[in-house]
Amino acid sequence: MSPELVGLAGTIILLILIALRMPIGLALGLVGIVGAWILLGFDTMVFALGTAPIESMGSFTLSVLPLFLLMGVVAARAGFAESLYQAAYGFVGHHRGGLAMASLIACGGFGAVCGSSLATVATMGRIAVPQMLRYGYSPPLAAGSVATGATLSILIPPSLPMIIYAVLTETSIGQLFAAGIVPGVIGVVLYAITTAIWMRFQPEAGPAGTRSPWRERLRLLSGIWGVVGLFLLVLGGIFAGLFSPTEGAAVGAGGAILLGFVTRKLTVRSLIQAISETVVLTAAILFIVVGVSLFDFFVSGAQFPQGLAALLDGLDLPRYVILAGVLACLILLGCFLDVIAIIFVTTPVLFPVMQQLGFHPVWYGIMTMMVVEFGAVTPPIGMNIFVLTKQLPEVSAAQAFRGIVPYLGADVARLLLFIVFPGLVLWLPNMFFN
Repeated sequence: MSPELVGLAGTIILLILIALRMPIGLALGLVGIVGAWILLGFDTMVFALGTAPIESMGSFTLSVLPLFLLMGVVAARAGFAESLYQAAYGFVGHHRGGLAMASLIACGGFGAVCGSSLATVATMGRIAVPQMLRYGYSPPLAAGSVATGATLSILIPPSLPMIIYAVLTETSIGQLFAAGIVPGVIGVVLYAITTAIWMRFQPEAGPAGTRSPWRERLRLLSGIWGVVGLFLLVLGGIFAGLFSPTEGAAVGAGGAILLGFVTRKLTVRSLIQAISETVVLTAAILFIVVGVSLFDFFVSGAQFPQGLAALLDGLDLPRYVILAGVLACLILLGCFLDVIAIIFVTTPVLFPVMQQLGFHPVWYGIMTMMVVEFGAVTPPIGMNIFVLTKQLPEVSAAQAFRGIVPYLGADVARLLLFIVFPGLVLWLPNMFFN
């Protein structure tokens, strides 16, 4: 059997193991070790086992991971999401579908200090969905808006999947963060427009709330200045070159803790719990990184990316047709695997191919983030839907899945927009990191 076929077989076995719920890191490491043994021999496999994990764990770029994780966990425990939701509700809640729009805006804002789609949907689900149901909103609209809005955390910096992509591809984290801002903002706008169109055809699904006077709006707005300031401080400092992404992550984590104590929404006990949760999440991700290092060794030995690139080149297809096929495969995988698994498994194989086709690594990274968003809300896995309906038994999974359908149209429109106009994605990275 040729090395390329061994690589293909190994990748298929890996996907099967993950689908059977084997831990991602263990599945990656197991396939990597066995594949390296078959292709390169026992001695080379032992060498890889002894060196690859150490080299991957020694990456300085990884130091940004626990700090941004701590920032997000503290933000979730310190009540930042509730402040953002109340402020957004004060401005748009009196429109039909306004509570859903406020949820979408708050999800985008919370994603700017959280970075995790699951954390966002768990936090916003407890805050926004019960209030929408009390106002008479249809369960599909209430659940669909929050589940879809939470996917913006994958795209709006600081994004955990974006950091992982940067580590795997050795792409600038700062440039990826800058590139995610415009697509994230446009995503919020398109979701709000989708909600407004929904209300045009089904106004009873989202009754208008009470109008807040301007004095109340300004009071609610004053409650989020700390969160907005923290976001601007962290990303502004990185973009301006005042500190590195790792230093920015430290500033963000420290700022979130300080802000939580100043607003009296964070206690010593909840801080200890946040640190403990961060340690567990970091250990789980680093275990996957070790598995990726072994799997990457196997993939390199199988020359799988080179073989895939040669196969695609032999087909003589336009590069955008190949890109469409790759994105479609990522969307399909998202129906069965979670976001982190998709990025860890596919990036080592597909990224070299995309580079050979001439696609900008930052632009392709943003495209990847946008299509893996689909998997967070599409059946049969739909982790955002699962988390949301688990904590809200009054909303069924079927209702939540119906609620995300209109927003998928907005996702497709946004994806096509940035394929046709890639400069919209690269504008801010070119401005700050030219």
